[in-house]
Amino acid sequence: MKIWTDKSYPIILSCAKCLAPWVEREVRELGYAPIDITENIVVVKGSIRDVFKLNLRLRTAHRVLVPLLRATCRHVRELYNLVASIDWENLLEADGYFSVSSIVHNDTVRDTRLPSLVTKDAIVDRIRMKCNRRPDSGSDYDRGAAVFLHWEDNRMIIYLDTSGTPLSKRGYRKIPGSAPMQETLAAACIDAMKWDRKTPFISPMCGSGTPAIEAALAAIGRAPGSLRSHFGFMSLKGYGQIIPGEKAPRVAPRQRFGATPEQIWKDMVLEAQEQEKTEEIPPIIATDISPEAVHNAQVNAHAAGVTSFIQFKACDFGDTPIPDFTVQSGAYRGCVFFNPEYGIRLGDPAELVPIYERIGTFMNEKCQGYIGAVLTGSPELSKMINLYYVTRIPFYNGPIDCRLFIFPNCELKGANIASQE
Repeated sequence: MKIWTDKSYPIILSCAKCLAPWVEREVRELGYAPIDITENIVVVKGSIRDVFKLNLRLRTAHRVLVPLLRATCRHVRELYNLVASIDWENLLEADGYFSVSSIVHNDTVRDTRLPSLVTKDAIVDRIRMKCNRRPDSGSDYDRGAAVFLHWEDNRMIIYLDTSGTPLSKRGYRKIPGSAPMQETLAAACIDAMKWDRKTPFISPMCGSGTPAIEAALAAIGRAPGSLRSHFGFMSLKGYGQIIPGEKAPRVAPRQRFGATPEQIWKDMVLEAQEQEKTEEIPPIIATDISPEAVHNAQVNAHAAGVTSFIQFKACDFGDTPIPDFTVQSGAYRGCVFFNPEYGIRLGDPAELVPIYERIGTFMNEKCQGYIGAVLTGSPELSKMINLYYVTRIPFYNGPIDCRLFIFPNCELKGANIASQE
């Protein structure tokens, strides 16, 4: 396959379970019309420029994949032959480095690590046969190209993983803290709250700071991919070679015959940086009762380049400052987002009851007019919030089945949440 082309081909955007609606929303805002949507993928069509744009701009997707081969595969022996049939010598550098990741659900495979090893062997053997040299392979996704295998029953697809390290890893989380929230989940929760990026965003119980940092990135319009120094596509064969007919970007010297993918990418990043805002950024406030957590959040915000846009404070969530933000008639004042302990990975459920009760009281007494939201994996604890919710949206925080409860205006219901179910 010739990936460095202006011709369109399918581009698969994979994501965590329940995030596909938010990936779809993003791609539509970027001007794409999805051609297929499932529980954890969104498919669009495009060329290499679109591969670059999606890696640069998407906040809720995990990988940008380009399919190379779809086939029926019944066992590992067939897998080797199918993988070896792909012209890897035209895709990967013979002296380069690549990684393989996989999702495998096939009854003939007892060790799910085996298909990745077989895939690596088939790629290396093919390149060695064609080039008399062989690339190295391993698990360092920040070092080279990446290949992704999806094998479900007898259906097998081999992809070029143009992202390499998943897009959820922006590169700013230097200190993760305990039970950190994934960046893509935080971005999806912010989108679900319909925050307008003009009114305050408040993040009590901020932990390592992910929701506040994602809000700040969104508010200034920073493309999340611009924070990273490496993507899988950078190690594909031909990344530094001129594509005939491509317009030379601003970052390249004048060229008569085209531009390299590397120059196109650098120009795209530069354009994104020029579009960032630095003024009229709304208040973004992050608090936590743990001074260590606040320090960690500040370190992460510094790595993301948004420290100056977030107000940090070490305090009980009940003492979180809530701006009395003046808005036009009919508009809400801002958003308040909680991601408390669920009693699954952290905390004792019985001991968390008073905390959930206090969350509801805090939002009702101090956040009237704001949109409130609580992400929790505990249906029983959610009843203790005692606020009227307009919707509850399913999300997964890692393996934990959660719901994001949205409370319009943080209004007290007078009866517990169970009466709404």
